[in-house]
Amino acid sequence: MSINVFGAGVGRTGTYSLKLAINRLGLGPCHHMEAVLHNMPQQVPLWSAVLSGRPDWQAVYKNFQSAVDWPTACFFRELFAAYPSAKFILTQRNPENWADSFGATIYKLLAGRDQGPPEMRAWLDMVAGVIARTGFPAGLDRDGLIKGFVAHNDAVKSALPASQLLIYEVKEGWAPLCKFLDVPIPDEEFPRTNDRAEFWDRVTGKI
Repeated sequence: MSINVFGAGVGRTGTYSLKLAINRLGLGPCHHMEAVLHNMPQQVPLWSAVLSGRPDWQAVYKNFQSAVDWPTACFFRELFAAYPSAKFILTQRNPENWADSFGATIYKLLAGRDQGPPEMRAWLDMVAGVIARTGFPAGLDRDGLIKGFVAHNDAVKSALPASQLLIYEVKEGWAPLCKFLDVPIPDEEFPRTNDRAEFWDRVTGKI
């Protein structure tokens, strides 16, 4: 299965809503960190290899035709080299709001990963490595997170051709996304999901 669409936006920028939207538009199944959580024995070693410079993209994205969120967003340069005709979506939001959301969810989870359950340690270590490589090593303050967020977004805009990149906020809804992907606009509300409480429910396996 060929990959046609990648998300270059980091977690907590509406990536889960984007995943649901892409699936609804018929361009899925769409890979998201949730897919790694649900299949850790296979996915974690594959992503650990990517992090070590040994990617096997066909194995990573087996049975998927699109991908958003981390770990994907970290590797936009490598993915553009491997899939030069793919379209990329950079999900964005207000940097200050993003830093608050990220700090209260993903960053908080990683800060306590030494106390995580043994069966999740390899996943947590891989995620910490991916997020540090994206520009968010452990120990940053709020200003550091904001600077890293802006730097990542600027790097994406510099590395990818404008004709293959949609700079997008999920609050914009269907219209710009469907125009970019050349598909009809569905006659339904755009999916909006994965608030902070839902994030913790996903990580702990409640949903």
